[in-house]
Amino acid sequence: MITQYVADLPEGKTIPDFQCKPAAVTIQEGKVAVFKATVNGDPKPDVSWRRAKGTISNKDKFQSKYDDSTGEYILEIRNVSVDDTDTYKCCAVNEYGKAVCPTTLTVNEAKPSDFRKLLRKSKTERGGGETDERFWEVMLKADRKDYERICSDFGVVDLHLALKKVEEKKREKKQKRSKDDAIPLNEDREKQTVQNIGRIKDFGVKGQMLTSTELNHVNLEKVNVLNLTDTEEDHFHPTEFEISKVEFVIKIQEIKVQEGDNALFECVLTHPLPRITWMGKGIVLKAGEKYGITVTDHKLIHRLLIRDCQQLDKGIYSAVAGITSCSAWLVVEDPGVHFICGLSDVNAIMDQTAELSCKLSSEECEGAWFKDGKKISPDDHFTITKDGAIHKMVIIKCTEEHSGKYRFEADGRKTEAMVNVKDPPRFDPENLQTFCDPVTVKVGHNAIFKLHFVGHEPITIQWYREGEELHDDSITRIEKSTSHSRLLLSRCQRKDTGEIKIKLKNQHGFTEETSQLIVLAFPGPPAPPKVISTSDDCINLSWDSPSKTGGSRILGYILEKRKKGSNLWKVVNAMDELIKGKYAVKDVMAGMAYEFRLTAINLSGAGEFSNASEFVFARDPKKPPGKVTGLKVTETSYTHLVLTWNKPKEKLGIQDEANGYFVEIRQADCIDWSRCNTSPVIMTSYNVKGLKSMDMYWVRVIATNDGGESAPEELANYVLAMPSPVRPKFTNHTMKSFMVVRAGNSVRITVNFEASPVPDIMWLKDNVPVTRRATVSNSDGSSQLLITSSERYDSGIYSVLVKNLVGQETFSTEVRVTDDPKPPGPVELEENVPGTVTVIWEPSPDEKRDDRLHYTVSKLDSTKRAWTTVADRLFNNKFTVCNIMQGREYHFRIYAKNDIGISAPSESPTWGIEKKKEKFVVNVPSGKDCDLLCAPTFIVPLKLHTAPKGYECYMSCAVKGNPKPRITWYRNHVSLNTNTNYYISNTCGVCSMLILRVGTKDMGEYSITAENALGRAECSTALSVRE
Repeated sequence: MITQYVADLPEGKTIPDFQCKPAAVTIQEGKVAVFKATVNGDPKPDVSWRRAKGTISNKDKFQSKYDDSTGEYILEIRNVSVDDTDTYKCCAVNEYGKAVCPTTLTVNEAKPSDFRKLLRKSKTERGGGETDERFWEVMLKADRKDYERICSDFGVVDLHLALKKVEEKKREKKQKRSKDDAIPLNEDREKQTVQNIGRIKDFGVKGQMLTSTELNHVNLEKVNVLNLTDTEEDHFHPTEFEISKVEFVIKIQEIKVQEGDNALFECVLTHPLPRITWMGKGIVLKAGEKYGITVTDHKLIHRLLIRDCQQLDKGIYSAVAGITSCSAWLVVEDPGVHFICGLSDVNAIMDQTAELSCKLSSEECEGAWFKDGKKISPDDHFTITKDGAIHKMVIIKCTEEHSGKYRFEADGRKTEAMVNVKDPPRFDPENLQTFCDPVTVKVGHNAIFKLHFVGHEPITIQWYREGEELHDDSITRIEKSTSHSRLLLSRCQRKDTGEIKIKLKNQHGFTEETSQLIVLAFPGPPAPPKVISTSDDCINLSWDSPSKTGGSRILGYILEKRKKGSNLWKVVNAMDELIKGKYAVKDVMAGMAYEFRLTAINLSGAGEFSNASEFVFARDPKKPPGKVTGLKVTETSYTHLVLTWNKPKEKLGIQDEANGYFVEIRQADCIDWSRCNTSPVIMTSYNVKGLKSMDMYWVRVIATNDGGESAPEELANYVLAMPSPVRPKFTNHTMKSFMVVRAGNSVRITVNFEASPVPDIMWLKDNVPVTRRATVSNSDGSSQLLITSSERYDSGIYSVLVKNLVGQETFSTEVRVTDDPKPPGPVELEENVPGTVTVIWEPSPDEKRDDRLHYTVSKLDSTKRAWTTVADRLFNNKFTVCNIMQGREYHFRIYAKNDIGISAPSESPTWGIEKKKEKFVVNVPSGKDCDLLCAPTFIVPLKLHTAPKGYECYMSCAVKGNPKPRITWYRNHVSLNTNTNYYISNTCGVCSMLILRVGTKDMGEYSITAENALGRAECSTALSVRE
């Protein structure tokens, strides 16, 4: 796993990566496990090892090392045990990233057997090596992986010869056993009953076979096995199986290779096998990066390739095919003179030196240097040195011609590397030191940064301030050339203080340098001076430094004083006599009051003056004041109380005048007093806030002056946090005593009051407590009754009763819930007196349940176009209309009205008969035709109208024009011609509009336009609606 810490890697830098990863290791208990890894990265990474289920802090067991010659990081685990089986990780880290590569260690548990007892015995009674029968007894019973160690313990030097003799003894023992057991033979195969084969623990059908007896790759047909315990080695049970007849035609041979070369073992079998087992130094080998295991297509030739042989790889290697095996030595020889460390690629900088070096295994060997195939000799461009086994070549001053491939040859060996000469941007060293020094300027002044450089063109130049790139603008100017760049910052301010960075970049690389800009400003105002002590001839002051120093240290302060009542400030100390954090003012007059202020001085000059101190008298210390008098409570509430008191009297030489007071309280169940004001109050009254409702408090007042504090004056009784008793009274003077509500709408009655203590509130309807239909909400100082959807039976008189210990108050409101009335019944007409008509109608169905319902009578004369109201607010069902003219037709309409609105009309029958007219003949003299075409004009304009809410409103005007103009009515400039709520007519130039029931929505400006082909005319009016 590879982790990159930064988004963009600098040029030439790399994160860690594994060139050669650590391989998994399977090893026998008691051996040494070795992990190797090769890591690259620039800068060189730090490499560490760790395990998943424990630590590797035991240095005796876990040893981590680095091999300079091979560049390998090695972890050795000595005397491994089963507990060391784990996942191990190699971690490589540098500043740009991290690489982690896991691997595993598997430790096989050693199998106890009797030969180990013999081996332990042989260590104490060591005999004569090969002639010791105990040696051969142990070798015959041991696993092949233990042969090398047993030979070492018994002092046998020729391991190869010992292995041959062991094989011969095993064959002799098998032949003898087969004769005794009389095993029959078959043409295709041999069937054997084997006695005393040993402890068979693992089996593989038609495959791997008998790991503990080294029987591999045999085809089993029948296996009947009874496992033997460690104490039953003299008891044998018959086992019947088939053994394939495989022998080695050509066995593996001893191989000698040079260190670093590859070694190849090869064997040829008599019968084809898909695979055989390869073992190295007693360990089964597996194909991987180190070992290559191959077999030919005909399955007869098997090969083992050992790559990059090292001294650790030398030893005995075996090929096991079935029950047959062969072994041979691998000898790794020192190759003679070789490179311990070869050449590495170098990225050189133009006009600078570049060095190539390598290290040989011998200090005596000489070598030669070549560039692009041509031999290099020392001259003005190259120096060649030899320090023991280390050979160096230095390019004195690199140019583009020095780029190329360089080679070093010695004793027939060679190593090569590339030198790439680059010309990245570089700063002039002398000019760089000046640039890096901080630039200090005052506020409003200019700051200049300039730096020379060299490098391959083109070079990109960028300037930054506090990480933000700068560009040309009104206060920033950047000058660029091929050899230098200049940054000008105009009218610098304090906020411009910070890091200034220049960055150069070309195709060969980049570089950057930083400097600092310090903008000095005037210091801020200090804190007001504080009076430490006073006397008749001296006042001692102190003060705190200003929070804003202006970017430089404070050099000192200038102090000024002013007498009380004067406008003139006088300097206490001169400019060349700056003072520090405190000062004793001695130029004072006894009994005179003074105030002081000061300003801070830094490198930029004097800053702002501080606020003036409090007035202080130049006099000897005062005596503490006496106790206050007349302490009392003037106002209380649930959260506060107000105190007043009288100033204490002065007594010469005993108590002086008080110049402030402290108020302290404590709850009745608490013994500690808490001070309500942190600084003394001058007034002789104080509002104590933050009390808990209905809690009891003790209160006291302490007078103070420059001489100290007086004894406290305490109230004789505790104070209860509640308001003073107040009789309930209503505070909302706009409450209505009568309201009309349309059925279905909500009824909401709200009253505001003040009372103390909190009163009880009761709502009544017709002197009976309201039902659950009404929701009552009470809060501090108000109460509300709400009926969400009213019905007619909710009508009545609602009363609210507000009552406390002091008294009570009542307010009543009549609520009438009604709806639009239904129209009256049929209308009849009678003539009781000539010239009059009596209109009689049936009452509206709502008359019985609405005592405020009344009627309105309207009349329409056949000679007029408009209805006129002849009677209103009639509470009976008849009305006599006068002034009825003969020969005219009359129509009457009866409306029912209530507090909500008006009903639809009930129409009367037609009254009167139209008088027959005699034929009227007019003789019109003939005359000339005249042109009657004219543009529209209003001959009678609209009038202003004010109508009661719920009543009808009639507007009319007269217009003339030929051809007949088109009439359009507007309200607030919106056309009404298509609005069905308005009745519009135009008869012979008389234009009228009727609004049956006027509401507040009908208020506004009304206008009428008349338009024909010859012109256009307009007339307007306004409608107001009153309640």
